Amino acid sequence: MIDWARDAVFYHIYPLGRCGAPARNDFGAPPVDRLDTLIPWLDHARALGATALYVGPLFESTAHGYDTADYWHLDRRLGTDGTLARFVAAAHDRGLRVVLDGVFNHVGRDFWAFRDVQAKGQSSEFRDWFAGLSFDGRSPYGDPFSYEGWAGHFDLVRLNLANADVRNHLLAAVRSWIVDFGIDGLRLDAADVVDLDFQRELAAWCRSIEPDFFLFGEVVHGDYRRWANPETLDATTNYEAFKGLYSSLKDRNCFEIAYSLNRQFGSGGLYRDLPLYNFADNHDQDRVASRLPESRLLYPLHLLLFTMPGIPSIYYGSEWGLRDARRPGDDGPVRPALDLREMRDGAAPEPDLAPTIARLSRLRREIPGLRRGGYRQLFVAAEQLGFVRELDGARVAVLLNTSSAPARVSVPELGAGTWRDALNGGTVDGSAPVEIPPSWGRVLIA
Repeated sequence: MIDWARDAVFYHIYPLGRCGAPARNDFGAPPVDRLDTLIPWLDHARALGATALYVGPLFESTAHGYDTADYWHLDRRLGTDGTLARFVAAAHDRGLRVVLDGVFNHVGRDFWAFRDVQAKGQSSEFRDWFAGLSFDGRSPYGDPFSYEGWAGHFDLVRLNLANADVRNHLLAAVRSWIVDFGIDGLRLDAADVVDLDFQRELAAWCRSIEPDFFLFGEVVHGDYRRWANPETLDATTNYEAFKGLYSSLKDRNCFEIAYSLNRQFGSGGLYRDLPLYNFADNHDQDRVASRLPESRLLYPLHLLLFTMPGIPSIYYGSEWGLRDARRPGDDGPVRPALDLREMRDGAAPEPDLAPTIARLSRLRREIPGLRRGGYRQLFVAAEQLGFVRELDGARVAVLLNTSSAPARVSVPELGAGTWRDALNGGTVDGSAPVEIPPSWGRVLIA
C-alpha cells in the first residue's frame, strides 16, 4: 500500500459540473480554460485538511466525461493540455496529490477508433478494438454492426481489453498523464468489470514509471480483495460502509455499521491490511444530507468517517450540507456548478460543517492510530458505538453518540486511569461511566 495514500484525506471534484461546462461537447469549438476556476478550490481543499484530490473525468468526451472520445487530451470544455498541467502543478505547490479517473472499460461513440469502424465497416483496422463487435446485426443506434455496451448503455462502447493494441494505446496514454502532467494516481471507473489481466498490466506499468503511484478502483459488490491486492490495485471504494454510514444513523441502528466494520476490520476481518476509500456521497449518489432526517446527524457521521479504518473522502459541496438528489436518468443535480465565495459568504445550508471537517482532518493527522491503527469494537447500541484503534501499543478510543440527547455509557475496557479527550478537550475517568455529547462523540487517548 502506498504510504502517502494510507495517510491521505481526499477531496473529490467532478470538474465538468463544478466548472459549469456545456452538457455536450462541440468538437469544433475552441478550448475554454474552465479548469482554471478550480484553482481557488485548492486552497479550500487544503483548509479542510485534504492532502489529495480525486478529480475527474477530464479527458475529451461527448457528454458526461465517461464517454471518452480521446484519451490524450483534456476535454476542450475544460481547456487545453497546458491548462491541465497548470492545474496539477498548482495542486502540487499546495501539497495536494492529484488522482484522475481512468475510464478503461468503455468509450463513447465519438471515440476516434469507433468512428473509423462506422466509416469503414469491416475494412477498419480497429474493428477488433471493441467487445462483441459483429457485422451480423445492427446496433440500437442503427449502425450496420452490433457491439457490447456497458450495462446495456450503448452510448458507452465496451473496449476489447484482450486486444494488445487497445492495451498499448491505453498504457501509452497513462504514461503521458504521469510524465507530461505529473499525476499521482488513478481511480479506475467500473473496476469490477475491467479485465483483471489488464489491471495487473496497468499496475506494473504505472509503478515502473512512478513507484508510489496510487491505484484504486470503483467496486460496488464482491470481495474487494479480488481487485485490491499486491498484483493489481492498492484499494477499492468501500460501498459497503457507504450505505451503513447513513442508514445506521437514519434508522437509529448503529448495529448495521458496527457489523460492517467488524466484518471488514475487526479480528479476522477481511480487509484488516487494506485501507479502503471511504465516502459518504459522490458524483453518482444523492448527497448524504438529503438521506438523513436531521442535519445534526451530519456531525456524528463525519466523526465516524474520519476515525474508522480507511481513507476518508469529501465530495465537493457536501462540506456545506447541500441536499442535492438525483432525478431519474439525470445525475446533474449532484454534479452542480458551485460558487466558492457564495458558499463561504452565507449560502451554505450547514455553515458549521466545513470547520468541523477541518477539525476532524487535523485530529486524524495528529493521531497516527486514526490513520493506521487496528480496529476493535468496545460496545454498540441503537444510537451509540464505541471502538478502539491501536497502533504500536498506543490506544485511541472513539465513542460515538447519534442521539439528540447526551448518552452515558460504561466502558469497562477503558480501565482505571485518566483518558484525554483529543476532540473536545478535558479528561475522563476510564473507570466511571462516560457521558457522550449529543450528535457527537469523544476521541480518548490513554
